[in-house]
Amino acid sequence: MTSPRASRPSAFLPAQPEAGSGLAVRSWSDQDVREIRLLLTGDSVVDWHRLDLTGPEDVRRMFRVNSIDVDSADDLRRLSDLRGRAVHYLTENLGLRLDEMIASTVPVIELPLLASGRGSKQRHACVLLKVMHIMYHLDARELRTLLSIPDHLLYELVEQSIMVLFDELRASGVPVVEFAWSRKTPDSLVTKLLVKRETSAARVFDRLRFRVVVERHDDVLPTLHVMLQRFVPFNYVVPGQTVNSLLDVAALEKRRLDAVASEPEGPEPRETPNEFSATGYTVLNFIADLPVRVDALLGDDERVTGNVVFVLAEFQVMDRATAIANEKGDSSHAAYKIRQHQRVRERLLRGPRKAGLTEANEGEAERSGATIVLALDDKPPS
Repeated sequence: MTSPRASRPSAFLPAQPEAGSGLAVRSWSDQDVREIRLLLTGDSVVDWHRLDLTGPEDVRRMFRVNSIDVDSADDLRRLSDLRGRAVHYLTENLGLRLDEMIASTVPVIELPLLASGRGSKQRHACVLLKVMHIMYHLDARELRTLLSIPDHLLYELVEQSIMVLFDELRASGVPVVEFAWSRKTPDSLVTKLLVKRETSAARVFDRLRFRVVVERHDDVLPTLHVMLQRFVPFNYVVPGQTVNSLLDVAALEKRRLDAVASEPEGPEPRETPNEFSATGYTVLNFIADLPVRVDALLGDDERVTGNVVFVLAEFQVMDRATAIANEKGDSSHAAYKIRQHQRVRERLLRGPRKAGLTEANEGEAERSGATIVLALDDKPPS
C-alpha cells in the first residue's frame, strides 16, 4: 500500500531503482570519503582538483542528487547550455583555452568521469565543471526571484519530501531514533540578527532546520553517507558554515580502508559550536543549499525558465547519547537562549565606548562581568 506522504510531489528526484538506501556499505570509495570530509570540514568544492567517480552509475547518482535527470531531454539541454556558457566565460573572461573535446565534443554527462581521470583532459574537465556548478546555482537563484511561489510552500515541499525520505531510511535499516524539523520563528530571526554583526537577513542560513538523531555514535558516518547519496549534494554544502565537534575527520581514512570497524570510537571534539554554546556541547551542524524540483508548483507560462530552485537548510546530526547529554545543565537549549538573549540586551543597551577602550577589550569586559550598559531610563554622559 502506498503511503499518502509518498504520493505527494517530491522536492527531489526518486532514487535509482538499483540504488540501496540502507547502511550496508561494504567499502568506501575515495569519492565517498572526500564528500563526507568536505561536509565535516566546511570546505569548498571549487578548491578541489579532481573528482573520484568510478563509473556511469556514480555520475548518474551525482546528477540526480543535484536534481538533474540525465534521462530527461530538457535537463540534458540545460546541461549543454550550461557547458556552452561556461566555455564562453573561461575563454572570454579568463583567457583560458579548453581542449576541444572537453569544450564541445564529448557528451556533457561524461565530463564528471573525465574529471576523475588523469592528464590534461582531466584538469580541463574539472575546471569546466566548477564554472558550470556556479552557473547552475546562479540560474536557480534567479529563477526563484521570477517565480510566484511563497516561501512557505517551498518549505512545506522540502519538509514533506525529506520526511518521506527518512521514513524510507528507517524502513531500510538506518537507525534513526529521532527526526524533527522546524522553521525559525520571527522572534528567533530578530534575535539572531541582533546578535550577529552582519544584520542582513540574507545571512540567516537556518530558517529551515532538520534534526537527526541515530542510535549509536558509530551510526553517524554511515547515515551521512546515505544523506549525501540520496538528497544532500556535497557540492552545495555551504563552505565555512559547518560546526563539527562530534566526529574525528582523520577516522574517515580508517572507514575507507575497513568498512567494518572493530570497536566503536567516541567523538574527538574539533571546535566549540559558537560563543553561546556550553563547552561540553557536542554537535555536527552543517548548512546545505538543496536543489529543489518545483515542476509540480509551476504554471504553464513558467516552465520554460527551468525547474530547479535552491532552498537553504540546516542539518543537525548526532547520536542518542550525545543528544541526551546536550540537554543537561549549561548545554541545554534553554540555557543557550538565556545566554543569547543576555548578549542582545547588552548590545542594545550599551552606552558610548569609554576613551581608550577598544571594541575587543569592551567585549572582554562584558564577558568578565564589567558590562558597559546604558539602562533605558539612564541619561547618557555629557
